[in-house]
Amino acid sequence: MTEREDLVRSVVAAGVRDPRVLKALRAVPRAGFVRPQVADLAYLDRPLPIPHEQVTTQPSLSAKMIEALDLTGSERVLEVGTGYGFQTALLARLSRSVYSMERFHDVAETALRNLDRHRIENVEVAVGDGTGGFPEYAPYDAILVSAAFTSVPPPLVKQLAPDGRLVQPMGPGGEEEVVLFEKREEELVRLRTVTGAHFVRLYGAHAFPSS
Repeated sequence: MTEREDLVRSVVAAGVRDPRVLKALRAVPRAGFVRPQVADLAYLDRPLPIPHEQVTTQPSLSAKMIEALDLTGSERVLEVGTGYGFQTALLARLSRSVYSMERFHDVAETALRNLDRHRIENVEVAVGDGTGGFPEYAPYDAILVSAAFTSVPPPLVKQLAPDGRLVQPMGPGGEEEVVLFEKREEELVRLRTVTGAHFVRLYGAHAFPSS
């Protein structure tokens, strides 16, 4: 637990204050959601590599994005980019249900094993194009996008419930600002910049074309 507290202190130092988010960070062991060969680095506030030249989101950055969604525990949440499931697990502790879309089959399988091992049951993970959302379970009260594009994909706007919140890194990939939006009268309204960040690109039919 000391290592988890070290990570929580790093997240607090980065500006996160929501006690529910910090409680979730204490409860979810990040070491259970990374590659075994980098488990000794799990409680450092840094991204870690996963397959396909991807990385996990830095914990303090995940925490800032989740905090911006202002979850109360009753929400249906869409996550675009499951990774190895750590952020998914945090969202699951803070909402009613999470529907997560992952681009890579092997990454999604690992995330599912990680989530099952930690008995996180209010999550549905699917493999597919996250820019198209997860229409079977829409609308969503909150959407978190874990990759960067210059605009919000239209299907995500459509699947966001009225007054719902969406957080996405906005930019070309590599140097972004993470932006919080709210849906009002079928349109997204930009509320504020959450933080600056470096993200991988968002690929799909409604974002950057896959190579």
